[in-house]
Amino acid sequence: MGERLADLEARKAEAREAGGARAIERHRAKGRMTARERVEYLVDEGSFHELDMLTHHHAVGMGLEDTHPYTDGVITGFGTIDGRQVCVFAQDFTVFGGALGEAHGEKIHKIMDLAVATGVPVIGLNDGAGARIQEGVAGLNAYGGIFFRNARASGVVPQVSVVLGACAGGAVYSPALTDFIFMVKDSSHMFITGPDVVRTVTGEVVTLEELGGAQTHATRSGVAHFVMPDEKSVLDEVRYLLSFLPSNNMEEPPRLVGDDPVDRSCEGLRDLLPPSSNQPYDMKRVIQGVVDDGEYLEVHSNYAQQITCGFARIGGRPVGIVGNQPAVLAGVLDIDSSEKAARFVRTCDAFNVPIISFVDVPGFMPGVDQEYGGIIRHGAKLLYAFCEATVPRISVITRKAYGGAYVVMNSKSIGADLVYAWPTAELAVMGSSGAVEIVHRRELADAEDRDALRTRLVDEYEERYATPYIAAARGFVDDVIDPADTRRVLARALDLLRSKREDLPKRKHGNVPL
Repeated sequence: MGERLADLEARKAEAREAGGARAIERHRAKGRMTARERVEYLVDEGSFHELDMLTHHHAVGMGLEDTHPYTDGVITGFGTIDGRQVCVFAQDFTVFGGALGEAHGEKIHKIMDLAVATGVPVIGLNDGAGARIQEGVAGLNAYGGIFFRNARASGVVPQVSVVLGACAGGAVYSPALTDFIFMVKDSSHMFITGPDVVRTVTGEVVTLEELGGAQTHATRSGVAHFVMPDEKSVLDEVRYLLSFLPSNNMEEPPRLVGDDPVDRSCEGLRDLLPPSSNQPYDMKRVIQGVVDDGEYLEVHSNYAQQITCGFARIGGRPVGIVGNQPAVLAGVLDIDSSEKAARFVRTCDAFNVPIISFVDVPGFMPGVDQEYGGIIRHGAKLLYAFCEATVPRISVITRKAYGGAYVVMNSKSIGADLVYAWPTAELAVMGSSGAVEIVHRRELADAEDRDALRTRLVDEYEERYATPYIAAARGFVDDVIDPADTRRVLARALDLLRSKREDLPKRKHGNVPL
């Protein structure tokens, strides 16, 4: 037995250094952690249990016959994060450049199947060069198996992708199918075709960073949900994100009781809004004033910034927040912001996270580009997402709530459970100036002093129609509240809605307007 145990330890030691000392040193010289170091940093200390450590490829030909490194370029296993179980796979760039072959793919298949079977999140640390050319179609088939499992696991267990190197070609589609994508500034890249191919085919000259860098995907494409400055901070952020999510769709999100009193008054909100409804303010200050300890984990913080989405806690309970941002384009809804919010709402609904919307929306973005780009279809995605959501849904109207955009932003008419309004709320078909120009067109045209008449009519319209009290009288708003009471009102509403149950018609699935 002693000899056998020594042989086992020798094999595992070889597996831990599968890429070889030189390859590992070159990798570290670039300022990057090894795959094992990443996994060990991500999970709780001493909790990681590796699986399939002694796996290697069985490919024949193309120069692979004489090299059969253990792990086959991917580390898989399970551990805990804050004491909660997770499954993890981490591609090892020091072994075949992290390229995916048949055995490599099968290891990922197994850990994904285990995650779904046990109902725990699956985290992929991606740092690979795509399909392994030497293994041909077997590598492509392995990718297909990953994509299939991504789709099957969607909405069942949280799936998180962390891109820590280059991710190109078909390899990008697994992260794209997951719930959240993390990237590292200046070292993560994602693209279907690289700069050289783009230049050859289209004549466009673009750098690697411009084409598929973290900042590009955080600000322009919307592919990346989170971008962090280095590998350790990105792994820390993954841990933080998971603290807001349940392990699977059958559980409630974990409650963390803190020191922030649930009945705390938010006095600062009374004076936050500017005197004119045309002046901007920062909706994130409203959110931070209401939630526990002001902690707000914003998702897609640099993309479509006229709407803000993120996770927070109220009374220790995780909530998903969707808020118009008047500080950016007046908080108007457009194609990108509608898609961003729709995706977030559906993610919250899939994992039993209550949704709170903070509404200050003047309407949908006008313009030829928006219409040609399909704002009707894209705006309908957000409408659909709210309509199909069965989690507790609460809305707080802080100021403008105009036209169809008001309806789309989690209104009572599309199933919000409770709708509150501040006294500053303006619920109307359109803004007072536009309404007066239409309704009183003839009077204004015939007036001797048009400006004076227009000012008087606007004041009358705002006093009579652009208030929350008409909507409250009709039951479209459940209560008009003092802004200082927003936190305690939301906390009580969440307490009530904990027992909410909703039965939907039996169907295979809905047909979201993609």
